[in-house]
Amino acid sequence: MPCTTILVGKNASYDGSTIVARNEDSPGGQFEPKRMAVIKPEDQPRTYTSVETHLTIELPDDPMRYTSVPDALPGHGIWAAAGFNTANVGMSATETITSNERVLGADPLVEYVPAQGKEGEEGYAPAVPGGLGEEDFVTVVLPYIRSAREGVERLGALLERYGTYEMNGIAFSDADEIWWLETIGGHHWIAKRVPDDAYVTMPNQLGIDYFDLADAEGEQVEHMASADLRTWMEENHLDLTMYRGDALDDVIDELYAGAPADACDDDEDQEYFNELDELIEDVRASLLAGDVFNPREAFGSHSDSDHVYNTPRAWYMQRCLNPHDGWDGPHAAYSPESDDIPWSRVPERKVTIEDVKYVLSAHYQGTPYDCYGRRGTEASRNAYRPIGINRNGQLAVLQIRPYVAPECACIQWMAFGSNPFNALVPLYANVDAMPEYLENTTDRVTSESFYWENRIIAALADARFHDNAAHIDRYQLKMGSLAHRMLRETDASVADLPVSEVPAALTAANEHMADDLRRETDALLGRVLYTTSLAMKNAFSMSDN
Repeated sequence: MPCTTILVGKNASYDGSTIVARNEDSPGGQFEPKRMAVIKPEDQPRTYTSVETHLTIELPDDPMRYTSVPDALPGHGIWAAAGFNTANVGMSATETITSNERVLGADPLVEYVPAQGKEGEEGYAPAVPGGLGEEDFVTVVLPYIRSAREGVERLGALLERYGTYEMNGIAFSDADEIWWLETIGGHHWIAKRVPDDAYVTMPNQLGIDYFDLADAEGEQVEHMASADLRTWMEENHLDLTMYRGDALDDVIDELYAGAPADACDDDEDQEYFNELDELIEDVRASLLAGDVFNPREAFGSHSDSDHVYNTPRAWYMQRCLNPHDGWDGPHAAYSPESDDIPWSRVPERKVTIEDVKYVLSAHYQGTPYDCYGRRGTEASRNAYRPIGINRNGQLAVLQIRPYVAPECACIQWMAFGSNPFNALVPLYANVDAMPEYLENTTDRVTSESFYWENRIIAALADARFHDNAAHIDRYQLKMGSLAHRMLRETDASVADLPVSEVPAALTAANEHMADDLRRETDALLGRVLYTTSLAMKNAFSMSDN
């Protein structure tokens, strides 16, 4: 599915949390209703069959409880999307990414092949199951892993055994690490640890732009991959690195871009640059040995459609989080259509939950490309695909906080519907059920459901965007304030409880939060309905009374 992801390392976040966030967007012309759920061990299947590809696999007998954001309507699979398990490991799946003909020719995708003819007749060929994909990944991985690294290892093994029918990026997080895995063709994969002091932007493209094969084949400090990746790449001529000196220059530029902006000659800064010089020498040796390469060049795409659909989103997210890097004008280092926007970078300041929500709701505010803006031209305002788009289905922000007890560390912030018009709500993950307002989505359109109420608000507010903007802003500010207050008060109230009593207390806190959310969302719906109704084309200024 078309989506947008941002990952924030623990030293780059405002409170030391690891943060994984992703918009799940429906394909063009579709709107897939979403809901919240908690899957208990007794409800987890032991034999799993994919609806999309008819693949059946056996699952372990010891699943953990986990949260998820499945599709609300039955019949086409689970699509669990994002959640936490009881080991405080988070998973977000998936970011649909791109590839190229060379990769897909070297390792074809594993697609479902329907039966040919009729059984018992001449020429009959039985159906051939396909591989795993977005429909399946959370369900077959999250209940069984106890660290982000274990998530990479389990999913990597499943990909090598069963394959996949699509290119995807998957995030795993625990309190210490975030790992990002990208599928390569049908059975191959790479994974990279997100730097603790950096954030990562992913806009439906294969994103990793620096990979160390020696590390992946050895200690796996920051890189993991399919065991045969090097041989497979060599056999299929996939490494496009042309000149090692140029590659080193690119790495040096990226490393120095992360240097302190106020660097001076004191001992601390000198030590930083000494370590940087040592790192550059290590990179030089790896380049000369052929151990490092650019996966985006080898495995990704640089199509014309990328420059309309994908690269502008990375450009804008990084423009927001590193605003002084000079993003505009003829001499800007990167434009919305640049193919070499970095996969990760150090932000100018610590990244907050509100920053994450803003960039994942963005429609290029402050630029000529804002579809709601007044700058530029009609053509420029519709040039690029917004991040906050009409077919956002859900936004899950997975936050693991290091300063509270493990029993209440995991917060799954949720929003449904089109992001420019909604608000995030925090939900403790260590619970046995989610509030009905977020869990009760069906095919019936009703304001009793958080998903459908957000969809209604967005459609009404979009029609009179500027008239309704203040209503939306006040709603988002109010919900954000209530959210942080709820977390602060609940953390304090459960601090001295026995561990066995914490889930019930967190469930009650989630319910109170949902009550506040419903009250404020109902009020917003009333204000937006009134404002947009005043602007209806059949309005007339003369009163009838």
